[in-house]
Amino acid sequence: MSGERYVFDFAEGSAADRARLGGKGAGLAEMTRLGLPVPPGFTITTAACIRYQQTGDFPLGLLDQVWAALERLEARLGRRLGDARDPLLVSVRSGAPVSMPGMMDTVLNLGLNPAAVEGLARVTGDRRFAFDSYRRFIQMFGNVVLHIEHDRFEQLLAARRLEAGAATDAAIPAPQLEALVADYLALVAERTGKAFPQDPFQQLVMAIRAVFDSWNNPRAVVYRKLRRIPDDLGTAVNVQAMVFGNRGPTSATGVLFTRNPNTGEPGLYGEYLTNAQGEDVVAGLRTPAPIGELAQELPAAYADLERAASALEAHYRDMQDVEFTIEEGRLWVLQTRTGKRTARAAVRIAVDLAREGVIDRAEAVRRQDPEQLRTLLYRQLDPAASLTVLATGLPASPGAAGGAVVFDADEAERRGNAGERVLLVRPETTPDDIHGIVAAQGVLTSHGGMTSHAAIVARGMGKPAVTGCEAVVIDLEARQFTVAGRPELGAFREGTFLTIDGASGRVILGEVPTVEPDLAPEFLTLLEWADGMKRLTVEANADTPEDAQKAREFGATGIGLCRTEHMFMGQDRLPVMQEMILAESPEERTAALERLLPMQEEDFYGILAAMDGYPVTIRLLDPPLHEFLPDAQETERELAQALARGDEPAVARLEAVLRRTRALAEFNPMLGFRGVRLGVVYPEIYAMQARAIFQAQARLLAEGRHPVVEVMIPLVAVPAELERLAGVVAETCRAVEAEHNRSLPYRLGTMIEVPRAALVADRLAEYATFFSFGTNDLTQTTFGFSRDDAEGKFLPAYIAEHILPDNPFITLDQEGVGQLITLAVARGRSRRPDLKVGICGEHGGDPASIAFCHRSGLDYVSCSPYRVPIARLAAAQAALAG
Repeated sequence: MSGERYVFDFAEGSAADRARLGGKGAGLAEMTRLGLPVPPGFTITTAACIRYQQTGDFPLGLLDQVWAALERLEARLGRRLGDARDPLLVSVRSGAPVSMPGMMDTVLNLGLNPAAVEGLARVTGDRRFAFDSYRRFIQMFGNVVLHIEHDRFEQLLAARRLEAGAATDAAIPAPQLEALVADYLALVAERTGKAFPQDPFQQLVMAIRAVFDSWNNPRAVVYRKLRRIPDDLGTAVNVQAMVFGNRGPTSATGVLFTRNPNTGEPGLYGEYLTNAQGEDVVAGLRTPAPIGELAQELPAAYADLERAASALEAHYRDMQDVEFTIEEGRLWVLQTRTGKRTARAAVRIAVDLAREGVIDRAEAVRRQDPEQLRTLLYRQLDPAASLTVLATGLPASPGAAGGAVVFDADEAERRGNAGERVLLVRPETTPDDIHGIVAAQGVLTSHGGMTSHAAIVARGMGKPAVTGCEAVVIDLEARQFTVAGRPELGAFREGTFLTIDGASGRVILGEVPTVEPDLAPEFLTLLEWADGMKRLTVEANADTPEDAQKAREFGATGIGLCRTEHMFMGQDRLPVMQEMILAESPEERTAALERLLPMQEEDFYGILAAMDGYPVTIRLLDPPLHEFLPDAQETERELAQALARGDEPAVARLEAVLRRTRALAEFNPMLGFRGVRLGVVYPEIYAMQARAIFQAQARLLAEGRHPVVEVMIPLVAVPAELERLAGVVAETCRAVEAEHNRSLPYRLGTMIEVPRAALVADRLAEYATFFSFGTNDLTQTTFGFSRDDAEGKFLPAYIAEHILPDNPFITLDQEGVGQLITLAVARGRSRRPDLKVGICGEHGGDPASIAFCHRSGLDYVSCSPYRVPIARLAAAQAALAG
């Protein structure tokens, strides 16, 4: 393998080399090719990292290639690494093929030692700058490479800042910085038992190794799992000549977006710090200034920055996230990548770029992340609510969230996994806090800006965040916070319930009511474009007129699943349902059903009216009857109490209930007396429901409405089951037609939930005009999993150990369940070519499952009302993917 090339100068690559050079390396290469001011350097490929992960050591020949690239860099700049006269300093940065902001490690100012720092001081004429760079290097190297806790360095820094009477790190004079370097070196010796490595070449080797190791640090592993990023991509390493934003008042460093990542509005958006280095901005240790102020402070550099940003957006045809440094008035561009953005901004940017002619409408639709867009459908703070606003920070990630305050990520994870709503509150977050951010409802920090770690990660996850709220004074040791300037409020302990509004930056005491989201015009425009591109129809699962109306508002063109069992649970209905179940004779059962009939009719009337003109698929009663009866143990307790007080009527009633409950009890209700089996044994139940449907249909037709009725028989496994119940429905329809003297057209279909139904689909199609795959139960019966037991016991381990790629109850198992669906479609249409086919399980709102449905020739997907817009977009993306 010694002949394989692992190192490339920036000038040798391009954006097309992303897999090999990583995102950062490809971006640096492309910017170099475009002629932008990029500090020179070289990239070590992801292949080297992969080989390192496999063997635990550098691949053969790698270091020889690194030294050769370093010599080329030194020759180009006329400076040498570690030179005591005019030293070359470099940064060592990670860069995976997929953007993983903050998840891996970086070392800046590498190459400094006691001799080199003196040379840097002489050549720059700025001793303070030289030792500031040295202390930064020791701190970063000590943390990233030597694994010394960041806080240990910060404590020493705070002490020297206090000694100097300096308000900020940038105001600490040179003598205290020299003393701080000595403090840091002593800390390294104490914590590692060894002196700090002063050989620049050893430093470089150790830093490269540390970046490779950071591919598998806990936060990177969690992030990859969360984002479904493969573990075998590896990270590249970028070694780049340092430029310095900490060389005085005409130097600065910052991060900008070419459009607002929160709203999508055009114009530069970002922050900068004068006399600082890059980690100062992203670490959140100082609150930076808005990028617009740079136009007044360093106007020439700002004009150069505007030109560079415009060129990058035009070249990449998308909003860019740009890191830059200004060294004594000269602009250097350190990185560009496609910028992370909120769902709202993603939509507006795509629609604006399409309207500007930069991309076409199809590309605007392709670029959307359907899962991220769910945040646009979340509820927002009720504007009429009375608020107790404690403080206001920066609106870093929109949306509202409330929860009990916790002050560390581990506690957030523990309580979040236990089902509690928590809010992670920190002075600032670091990449090590990612597991807590995942578990929390939202994030609040007292330091940092809108491009800090907390802001970027929360935006990427679609979670609300408020950052830089300096009025919130956090005492981590006491696990409490106070509000600056408001001593009358006292201290707020861990567990206090707060609400944050990521759109305004407000921090509010207590829980605040929320209201329905107001969809932006750009989102509606994008969905209209998507509707013109998709083939699949998107319907909704809805059991009430209100849900049906909401589904229609979100663009559903039908109800793919109306579950009638939910209609019997009301206080006025459940007793009548129980009477029907407890009936001792067909006459008693019929009497109870006649009382339920008008209730069912009103349900169906409301839903059919709400979806006027669109199909409504009504599933007849599915769950086992015992689910409508009281718990047996509770009934036994009530019976004992009735016996004790001698209440004979109550005793008789409770004994009857208990007998029936025990008679209907099942070892495995999912596979028991439910669905079509109920209809076969008690056809009068299905006849009542069918009558209610057709009477509602007749009323609507008489009113000039356009109800489209589809009757679905659940859990069919044997064609004779469907034949018998199809006859019951048809007979009932004919009776209602005669009573109302009008034709009542309908479609009859079945829900395919067991493998046998898929295998005999051609015979089922003799009676069914549509199939609806109940993918939740079909997944259970295909795998032999009980969903509740699987998700609660072994399924997480299966996913973690890569036995299964995904939770099959969230993303459709295409290898197994998918084959049954494909088989059933083919066999059903062989008997009935115009057979309508769709899915109505939770998979109907999952983008990957929707793509499978498109490829498999299904006609529709059905999902919850709030997932309808996401399904519309995913269906369009599936069609565009071909």
